[in-house]
Amino acid sequence: MQHVCAWCCIMSKIRVALTGVGNCASALVQGVNYYEHAQKEGQALGLRHLLLGGYHPRDIEFVCGFDVDARKVGKDLSKAIFSPPINTVKFADVPKLGVEVLRGPTLDGIGALTKKVVKESNQTEVNVAKELERSKAEILINLLPGGAVKATEWYAGQALEAGCAFVNASPVFVASNHSWIKRYEKAGVPVAGDDLADQVGSTAVHKTLLKLLSENGVHIDETYQLDVGGGTESLDTLDRTRELKRTVKTKSIESVLPYKASVVAGSTDYVDFLKNRRDSFFWIKGCYFGKMPVLLDLRLSTVDAPNAGSVLLDVIRAVKLALNRKIGGSLTSVSAYAFKHPPKMLTLETAEQQFGEFVAGKREC
Repeated sequence: MQHVCAWCCIMSKIRVALTGVGNCASALVQGVNYYEHAQKEGQALGLRHLLLGGYHPRDIEFVCGFDVDARKVGKDLSKAIFSPPINTVKFADVPKLGVEVLRGPTLDGIGALTKKVVKESNQTEVNVAKELERSKAEILINLLPGGAVKATEWYAGQALEAGCAFVNASPVFVASNHSWIKRYEKAGVPVAGDDLADQVGSTAVHKTLLKLLSENGVHIDETYQLDVGGGTESLDTLDRTRELKRTVKTKSIESVLPYKASVVAGSTDYVDFLKNRRDSFFWIKGCYFGKMPVLLDLRLSTVDAPNAGSVLLDVIRAVKLALNRKIGGSLTSVSAYAFKHPPKMLTLETAEQQFGEFVAGKREC
């Protein structure tokens, strides 16, 4: 399927499959519809790029979806993205997509705490690789909870079997794991990840603050950043991945300082009535001219799921460019630009630059 866009470029559709039809999937699908009619940057408030590599958000077509919750399995994707336990905001109407959410395998996708809010479907599991092939999906986006290690790796394998690119938004190490990178290189299929960085995320804000202060001569002695949220991902983090996320976030934040400091970053608790809101708290202690003390204490409040939308739209279109160019293996520039635990950690400026070079075709991966 092709269409002629307002910029007079003929671009093919980007065929996307989703595993984990939760809050982030809801925001992503809504976002594609929300920006569908934007013709210029001024009409695309909230996007980093309206056009990226010639692709518009409306060029993204959702062709397949997998989940385990009985309230989503069997429904059209347009309905499933508003079904419990999804609790993010609705900001766009989504017409019927003609894409049924299929029953994927549970494996370790439901934790001890999330089983209290997830109603597991009793439908028969589908053959995921065959469904990816049937739907002609080009990119599989993993939006499973962070504690679903076996399930994430299983879907990464199914993507390989189907010859499908894999985008890992979870903190499970796939795109940054050498053995997985080699498997994707051998298959000639691109992989990007791990652990998606939010558009207005606490990690990015923390890194930017520390970099600004450090470059202005402030010496950082101690700093922490803690999150409290109400979505199912926050509940799963409390149950299974708090230490993993703390390690990933802390290492990412430490990378912006040219010296050692006491750094702690991670999720701290789940509060159900926050729903899909996330509150992040920042505390930075240091000294400046004349060894005078400085203390910064801030709070950031966001709706969690839409925070992933703009970044995912960029990643999807960049991965499509890799597919067009027949690039297999790890997309290092895409991963460094959009994820907290990429195969190669880069500074914010370098990651931005290399991502731009990749999109422009001046950089191989």
